[in-house]
Amino acid sequence: MPVTLVKPRRFADDRGWFSETWVDRKWRDLGVDVPFVQDNHSYSAHAGTIRGIHFQTPPHAQAKLVRCTRGRIMDYALDLRAGSPTYGRHVSAELTADNGHQLFVPVGFGHAFATLEPDCEVVYKVSDYYAPEADGGIRWDCTQIAIDWPLGGKTPQLSDKDASLPFLSQFVSPFAYDGEPLALVEV
Repeated sequence: MPVTLVKPRRFADDRGWFSETWVDRKWRDLGVDVPFVQDNHSYSAHAGTIRGIHFQTPPHAQAKLVRCTRGRIMDYALDLRAGSPTYGRHVSAELTADNGHQLFVPVGFGHAFATLEPDCEVVYKVSDYYAPEADGGIRWDCTQIAIDWPLGGKTPQLSDKDASLPFLSQFVSPFAYDGEPLALVEV
């Protein structure tokens, strides 16, 4: 299943707008066919906050459907599937409260985002419950991945955990390649 940028339709009038952010049958038709079991909500006070690169390993691997409900973020999906010709590469999309776009990140991909302005809120669905024993990550500044974080020369705001994650070269992937190289599909 590819990384997918979903652009939900907004119905606008003088009051504002309305949007369906999750409709199981509609998203399934778009290729996002996973059972979501938990919603998460994060708040980042500072521009230049990086959260990630995170994932959960099997048997508690998670797919995610991410959207920004306040502010602007650059959202990333990193291919971590063993044997993938795009292993270690990433795609990104700007998600904003204004554009309403969502990024679907399948199992086998790491996920991260950087806030582009202060006071950002991010809401995301996950396909498995949080399992601390399956919690994993890759260091944000891994030169092998070479993400060009949009920090404007500033030092990022990081958690202690994110600052000490292993590099990609130290990671042994438990994720299987499904035959589909990394691509960002827009629907």
